[in-house]
Amino acid sequence: MASGPLVPPITGPLACGRSTRNYAHLLADQLNVTTFRDVTCSGADTDDMANPQKLSLLGVDMGTAAPQFDALSADTTLVTLTIGGNDAGLVGVAQDCMQLDPTADSCQKKFVVDGVDKVAQRIEAFGPKLAAVLDTIHQRSPQARVLVTGYGEYIKKGGCWPIVPVLGKDADWLQGSVDHLNSVISAQSAAHGAEYVDVRTPSAGHDACRAIGTKWVEGFVPTAPAAPLHPNALGEAAYARFIGAHLGG
Repeated sequence: MASGPLVPPITGPLACGRSTRNYAHLLADQLNVTTFRDVTCSGADTDDMANPQKLSLLGVDMGTAAPQFDALSADTTLVTLTIGGNDAGLVGVAQDCMQLDPTADSCQKKFVVDGVDKVAQRIEAFGPKLAAVLDTIHQRSPQARVLVTGYGEYIKKGGCWPIVPVLGKDADWLQGSVDHLNSVISAQSAAHGAEYVDVRTPSAGHDACRAIGTKWVEGFVPTAPAAPLHPNALGEAAYARFIGAHLGG
């Protein structure tokens, strides 16, 4: 989400899909900062904070991106971070829930077994990983104010099949998983000296079900330049405003 994949124009490693119109770039412009480093990369998870991220594009090896922690220094004063969706594998889960037959079985049969929600387990397992990331940021950049965003509203209650071809009950489960992830991010941020920025509440009514010009996130088949199931330019701009307002508050 943070890199703004496929929102033009793209800069940096092509496989990272890093947009110059992602929220970090827009926020840097708002704040008129003198030094700015954007190391966001599509597909990154908590492992890629401390280790090189393997990059590929359409199955072709594209080398690696440097560990994101390398961008930190003792002089860093502000860090913004959006992470967790890839640790939980939420895009892949959503893709598995895509259904062209409205009478088909729920995709939850694959992910909820004997009453155990495997996606929820992944989200809970992410919590300690985020805690470790935040602790390392503070160690490397003790002066920095650290802001961690949540994730927005991706699909409205009850869904909007066939605009977004996910069964209604699965749409609610998917958004519920996103909301669960937000709660984990919020809790870990509070416990580890970071500030949680809520983008879920103000993004209501701007999900992938909405019309072009209203939606901030794209569905399986984007109608604006953006990666499927990721924010478009309007979404990135909105997140920059929310973070800017949080900083101003």
